[in-house]
Amino acid sequence: MQITRNPTRTVRIGSISIGAAHPIAVQSMTATATQDVDATVRQIDDLAAAGADVVRIAVDSERDAAALAQIRQRTAANLSVDLQENYRLARSVAPHVDKVRYNPGHLYHHEREKPWQDKVRYLADISGQAGCALRVGVNCGSVDPAKLGKHVPGDSITPMLESALEHCELLDSLGFLNYCVSLKDSDPAKVVEVNRRFAAQRPDVPLHLGVTEAGLPPDAIIKTRIAFEPLISRGIGDTLRVSLTVPNPRKGEEIAAGRQILADIAAGRVRTVVDFGLSTLNIISCPSCSRVENEAFVDLAQQVKEMTRYAAQHAITIAVMGCRVNGPGETDDADLGLWCGPKYVNLKRGKDELGAYPYEAILPKLKQELDQLIGARTV
Repeated sequence: MQITRNPTRTVRIGSISIGAAHPIAVQSMTATATQDVDATVRQIDDLAAAGADVVRIAVDSERDAAALAQIRQRTAANLSVDLQENYRLARSVAPHVDKVRYNPGHLYHHEREKPWQDKVRYLADISGQAGCALRVGVNCGSVDPAKLGKHVPGDSITPMLESALEHCELLDSLGFLNYCVSLKDSDPAKVVEVNRRFAAQRPDVPLHLGVTEAGLPPDAIIKTRIAFEPLISRGIGDTLRVSLTVPNPRKGEEIAAGRQILADIAAGRVRTVVDFGLSTLNIISCPSCSRVENEAFVDLAQQVKEMTRYAAQHAITIAVMGCRVNGPGETDDADLGLWCGPKYVNLKRGKDELGAYPYEAILPKLKQELDQLIGARTV
């Protein structure tokens, strides 16, 4: 299958380049605690051996940043860092990585009185000095609140698109061009639409593709395939990640899945006629990563999948999130949501908090809420 790629510019990430005519890069993310240097280095090297072109690490504190400096000394892999609210950590981490990812929505959580433009200038300045790339990572569950307020409830795509375009315009005006963009949603159809719309307006900007909170395999791989096939086959997409909720030793499956999807598209083996879960039970869960505060989250996601099989024909979305960063906001749009802390699991019904329960007690509570929801919808 001959694919004509979008004429994106080249972005350098360590030893590789994305965009233009360069091969589509495949990425993954560590799930170990960043401060556990030995375990994190092992996982980075395992992912690199599995074929990862870039490996992302979460940094949420100065202690994480100090660990990152040690990690950098022990691996030659191309490293990306995932910054959350504290954008100023960029100064500590940029010298040790090849790319910095920031979320426009999360910029508002730190130094709220400061304009977001000043924060982006800071990130661009630090990244430029260190010679690393930037990723503007727009996520459906944490969109710039100023953008959300401008549009009708339920329209998640336009605010994401406007946020990404606005950040691109600022970076361009600063003369910082070594950046890419990602626009992610847990709904494959929305991933396709928002990336198509962005590529139509900014065909020069390389795109990182992904379905956020795709969930457990094999469903997560199917969701991701449905999003990637219509985009990549039209030349949209320069790097990608298949996000899977799997135990740490299985993180290499993300790379294998990404490579397989690329190979199938190139060979014309596409399956986009599948209509995934639009009128049936939909379980979304974030991939295991170093922000997860209790590894029991991965087992819990699998248990939720098994326990809810009896509700397979009901159009209900259940979200299982592994940390405080993604949990509170990215469960809001689900019918039922679980976000997992170190000792307790927070149960939600839409935006309403229903309480926090020990891991061993959460499944009966979830089933009770699910049964009530099914009953209310079948009356």
